[in-house]
Amino acid sequence: MSKITKKIINQHLVPHLSQGQRGPQCSVGLWRIVRSIVHRVKTGTQWRELPTRGWFGRHTITWNAVYYYYNKWCKDGSWQRMWEALLAVNKAELDMSSVHLDGSHTPAWRGGEAVAYQGRKRRKTTNMLFLTDSQGIPLACSQPVAGNHSDLFEVEKSVAKIIGMLGGAGIEHRGLFLNADAGFDSRKMRDFCECLEINPNIAINKRNGPNHNYLLDGELYEGRFVVERTNAWLDGFKSLLVRYETKARNWLGQHYLVFSIIFLRRFAQNEN
Repeated sequence: MSKITKKIINQHLVPHLSQGQRGPQCSVGLWRIVRSIVHRVKTGTQWRELPTRGWFGRHTITWNAVYYYYNKWCKDGSWQRMWEALLAVNKAELDMSSVHLDGSHTPAWRGGEAVAYQGRKRRKTTNMLFLTDSQGIPLACSQPVAGNHSDLFEVEKSVAKIIGMLGGAGIEHRGLFLNADAGFDSRKMRDFCECLEINPNIAINKRNGPNHNYLLDGELYEGRFVVERTNAWLDGFKSLLVRYETKARNWLGQHYLVFSIIFLRRFAQNEN
């Protein structure tokens, strides 16, 4: 499927977005608003450059109105609820034979919340963790943190956030086989996974010294390449390549929307 259609937006996305009970209602259909937001996330264009006149015709809708709805849905958690609902209804499409954890540092040109200088990147960044299934379908992400931290910074809090999202979608985390690279190799991370009844298959970090009793299933670990493919899918959305949102919640909301688009493009191909 080359694009997210009106039918797919109305069927899978709009029902989970909050709508005001008082005051004037949206005169153009919320699906048009969502389509405009998708365009902005895909192209990375500035909000003020959205081609609202061509999309909304005679209706007096400005970019400010589109941003109003986007910001509102970030504030009230609609994007996260939408993603969890989409996962819950379509759990059968997931392959949970193993899951894959990875981190990312995104340049943040305008600064804002959860932003700090990252020496390795030589710029200000934001750090997040992502979890995917064995197909590379994104499942959940952590709260954004300042980029001067490694992936192991407050890792228990980050993993707890991810597990909470799985629980919100009715996905059981106990018994999962978790692949992660050597950046997550620490006793703290392994012990926390075991407390959650998750089986950690984490690459050995040689910098931690030779004294360890950890086992690595090499064949299982080879499946971790799918998370790199997921990163390529995410990079296809230009607003995620460079962070311009100053609010952490607005940055997070974009990820939930992109997760939904990736999922629908893969599994809603027969819908028109």
